[in-house]
Amino acid sequence: MGKRIFYFLLTNVLVLATISIIFMLIPGAWNYIGPDGTIQFGTLLIFSAVIGFTGSFISLAMSRWMAKKMMGVRVLDPSGALSQSEREVVEKVHRLSRTAGLMHMPEVGIYDSREVNAFATGPSKKRSLVAVSTGLLHEMDDDAIEGVIAHEVAHVANGDMVTMTLLQGVVNTFVVFLARIAAFAVTRFVKEELAPIVHFLAIIFFQIIFSILGSLVVYAYSRHREYHADRGGADLAGKDKMKHALESLKAYANRVRGDDTSVSTLKINGKRKSSIFSTHPDLNERIRRLS
Repeated sequence: MGKRIFYFLLTNVLVLATISIIFMLIPGAWNYIGPDGTIQFGTLLIFSAVIGFTGSFISLAMSRWMAKKMMGVRVLDPSGALSQSEREVVEKVHRLSRTAGLMHMPEVGIYDSREVNAFATGPSKKRSLVAVSTGLLHEMDDDAIEGVIAHEVAHVANGDMVTMTLLQGVVNTFVVFLARIAAFAVTRFVKEELAPIVHFLAIIFFQIIFSILGSLVVYAYSRHREYHADRGGADLAGKDKMKHALESLKAYANRVRGDDTSVSTLKINGKRKSSIFSTHPDLNERIRRLS
């Protein structure tokens, strides 16, 4: 899930910045500065919500496409010529998806990477993607692979991308709202002829800063949802397989050399020790809660 979150947040920041710049370049668009030179907070809040939720839903719509392009995912055609391991991955995803009650089977993909990773993404349950790395298939046994895939299918069944989009929309709203208040305050300390330029640059600066701070809320939500996906994976594949998958990830994390950047970031479980910048909780805590 970690990579899914990263690309969603990256896309969101870029889309949010683009929409904000477009609005700022349109003369008179959503003028939230009153005739007396003060901020009209009600108008600004509505303006912020429009930009915030538009950026969030555009990011959601692009999530599956972005993941494929950035990760180099090769989508597997169930009716095409597949290797034995590829067909087994497709079969696992489809079987677990049916068990989860999904009416539309997710796309299944594989991408070449030494890292042990899997992720699920997509704008809806009907248009989802579950992808695994070649490193996962090489390092994990069959039961662990099934546990990992069950965890990702649970994310799809739980609708985590949609709920994250709504949360991101709220965060974006406050980012846009607070960035403009801060930028307005900064312009009070510059010459009048420089105010428009300073205001424009200050909005971009504060929007980036507040977006980074806002991402901490998204990370916290992501860590919370991982426990739910673990329980969902246990319901789908069995508690023993889900626990075995987490223990296998922990054993793998202990083997990875800290200086090997190509494999040191485990996107399924984040760092073994969680932090406020982690998308996943500590593996020991996940195993304890599952037990």
